[in-house]
Amino acid sequence: MPTRKAIDIAREKELDLVEVSPNARPPVCKILDYGKYAYDLQKKMRESRKRSQHATVKEVQFRPKIGKHDYDFKMRNAVRFLKAGDRVRVVVRFRGRENAHPEVGEALLMRAADDVKEIAVIDQRPNRDGRVMVMLLAPNLATMENMKKEKEIAQAAEAESRDAKKLETRTQGGKAKEEEKEKEMESEIIDDSL
Repeated sequence: MPTRKAIDIAREKELDLVEVSPNARPPVCKILDYGKYAYDLQKKMRESRKRSQHATVKEVQFRPKIGKHDYDFKMRNAVRFLKAGDRVRVVVRFRGRENAHPEVGEALLMRAADDVKEIAVIDQRPNRDGRVMVMLLAPNLATMENMKKEKEIAQAAEAESRDAKKLETRTQGGKAKEEEKEKEMESEIIDDSL
């Protein structure tokens, strides 16, 4: 439709001619109330910002000569951060003569990445910057979804078992009362017969 004709139709309806998709060929326009259109766009932007997750970056620092227990402790923290959905910056700090052997730091970082490969992917490969070597790990989304589903299933099963125990306790309580009534009736019958 020619532009002039579209503008005339919009004026007749007391609405605006709004270019919705300027990059399309030909450009797409709609006849609508521009104020309402702008308000709806702002509302959609606010909603999308609310829904978006703000992933934080947590940091775990190592030294090239780190002990086994210290390494395990820091990796437990890294796993906890990744399971929470945060990205993890793994840092190796070099001091003195350690600067001459960056391959030790890189091996340490790759070992850390290998230890969490089920729940994380390497977002940024090991990169040396002065006295530090940095690697960035991000949670593996597919694995995180599976873990959430498993957790929900486990919670549902636990709730069912709790409900079953409550029901069993109620029925046992009811059986005990019935048995007491039967004993009372038997004792009454015995008393009556005397």
